[in-house]
Amino acid sequence: MDPRDPTDPAEPAEPADPSALAAFPRQLARTRRFTLGAPRDFALSPGGERVLFLRSRGGADPACCLWLREGGAERVLADPVRLGAPPDGPGIAAYSADAHCRTAVFALGGQLWATGTGPGPGSGPTDTLRPLTAAEAVTEPRIDPTGQRVAYVARGALHVVELADGAARVLAAPDGPEVTYGLAEYVAGESMHRPYGFWWAPDGRRLLAARVDCSAVRRWWIADPAHPEREPRAIRYPAAGTANADVSLHILPVAGGGARTEVRWDRHAFEYLASAVWDAHGPLLSVQSRDQRTLRVLAADPGTGATAVLHEQRDPAWVELVPGAPLRTAAGALVHVLDERQGPDDRDGTRRLAVDGEPVTPHGLQIRELLGTVGEDVYVAAGDEPTEQHVWRCDARRGAVERVSEGPGVHTARTADGALLLVSHTEDGRRCTLAGTGPDRAQERTAIRSYEAEPLVVPRPMWLRAGPRGIRTALLLPSWHTPGERKLPVLMSPYGGPAMQLVRRVRGWWFCVAQWFAEHGFAVLVADGRGTPGRGPGWEKAVHGDTLTAVIEDQVAALHAAAGHCRDLDPTRVGIRGWSFGGTLAAAAVLRRPDVFHAAVSGAAPSDQRLYDTHWRERFLGLPEENPEAYARSSPLTDAASLTRPLLLVHGLADDNVAAAHTLRMSAALLAAGRPHRVLPLSGAGHRPYDETTVARLLTHELEFLRETCG
Repeated sequence: MDPRDPTDPAEPAEPADPSALAAFPRQLARTRRFTLGAPRDFALSPGGERVLFLRSRGGADPACCLWLREGGAERVLADPVRLGAPPDGPGIAAYSADAHCRTAVFALGGQLWATGTGPGPGSGPTDTLRPLTAAEAVTEPRIDPTGQRVAYVARGALHVVELADGAARVLAAPDGPEVTYGLAEYVAGESMHRPYGFWWAPDGRRLLAARVDCSAVRRWWIADPAHPEREPRAIRYPAAGTANADVSLHILPVAGGGARTEVRWDRHAFEYLASAVWDAHGPLLSVQSRDQRTLRVLAADPGTGATAVLHEQRDPAWVELVPGAPLRTAAGALVHVLDERQGPDDRDGTRRLAVDGEPVTPHGLQIRELLGTVGEDVYVAAGDEPTEQHVWRCDARRGAVERVSEGPGVHTARTADGALLLVSHTEDGRRCTLAGTGPDRAQERTAIRSYEAEPLVVPRPMWLRAGPRGIRTALLLPSWHTPGERKLPVLMSPYGGPAMQLVRRVRGWWFCVAQWFAEHGFAVLVADGRGTPGRGPGWEKAVHGDTLTAVIEDQVAALHAAAGHCRDLDPTRVGIRGWSFGGTLAAAAVLRRPDVFHAAVSGAAPSDQRLYDTHWRERFLGLPEENPEAYARSSPLTDAASLTRPLLLVHGLADDNVAAAHTLRMSAALLAAGRPHRVLPLSGAGHRPYDETTVARLLTHELEFLRETCG
């Protein structure tokens, strides 16, 4: 443990209130892990005069309303309950606004709605909410940038409706039973940061739309054994090594009579459409090879569909897809990212921002997301310390880099011409501030209110760096603990895998849960080892071909270092709990290192990596038929016969991300090997349960299991 890096809480804590501890699990569920009441999904008009966003009315209210902030005041534009939605439903899940935020559209219960946001130029008041005549079961409505028409998907067909007169037409209808237009395929939304399947031209006269044919994708069936009277639900799930959806792109004229144009690239060599956008310079897309080692950025001619390669990136492991990349500045400069596997001052390399192929950000500043452009300025989310993320402004012409956000935390932003909305998550909570983008942007900042609930259990992590690798670690102790008074059993609570960090300077719900376990007598340790993001390409790609060995090693290193830092930790009583990849890690830890880990709770764990989806699993392990050893190394199922420690397996039976088959196969392998274990099935629960009783009782069940086995 590096003695220069640990930071302890500044003041001694008051012992936790027993009634608060008892009520916390239900609060966690009732607040949807403290997300309700927090503003999200912002849209800004140029200059920031109008800001649209979604927010429910309170920390336990699930129904999101559409809000407008204008002239220093906030008001509701659309309340889903008043529109007939159930009060316990999610409300408005998403919306779309034109370029000036004068009109917004959304779907609610399959009905299409539109609302104005105030006076339009020369047209009088437009602050009206009205339903639009549309086909049944509307999804993904998106208004064109000029605010004249709306495109949406219904039953796999792409429709458009004119806001002025309600004229409607079908732009593209399914030409097969498993074909859709305008929707993203499963792996695009789950693994590629591409939730959309169509994009407007800036003038609103054409659409760039994806045609997705899932007929070759294997069909899976998700059933609820608690309700045998219900038919199973069919999904198309592309498991590793099997066929993906066939995705093509087409340019569709909005006016009737025009012919569609297919955007052409080598779809056999590059079967993944990783990103697409239509900016002032035309359609811009990136495509990726099946092995994910090559990514091409293409410019498309909207008249002919021909494409030209603007940039190509290769990597011997995989090319990481960065949210928001690529994009272009107002002058047309291509903005993308480059991975340097090892830099002059950092052994883990740097993910750098590049303009027309030339890096413009310094070594050690890891690019996390491209947030947008304002003229020739590029705004990015990046960090030079993995526990923090800041908003930076980069001048694409001169390469000058300036940090915009302040204070420890995880900061991101939305941009518009002349406006910047900064969203900051810190150890004190969440705040959203609106400012300009000029030299005086810090002088006038206004806040958008958050109604999120205050946690009944407030986390008090110590921030540590473990071992020679400097593994970022958070240690949470009971508020009532007196140093030297007693030895505390240890509970490791990692995620530990790609795409997610837990050790960040925020008041995350996972830290609240960790503190709750701590108040019941555990020293809780959260560590981000190799494979987690934010430390550079070398750190992330250390798990290529084996997603468990290095990860377990780093959890052990973090445990030993924390025990050296705090002598009250008892390394003879160590439990580990985790969910999703964290669940896989927990199971593998007790199977492979029973000398260190004495009990495990494994939730929703991908136990057989061959059952996970193509883009996510093949990124790290390749094709199963070509690399069977990699799949065996990364599957706890392989080590089932080695179990000698208590293991609790938990899984939602309605999980369509990590199917319950993973846990059922794991349990079958353990039973066949004569290894006692426990299984807790969650009826009706998906990958992350939200039912209040289920969430509350599950936490209590885990606590009782861990107390019994290592407490």
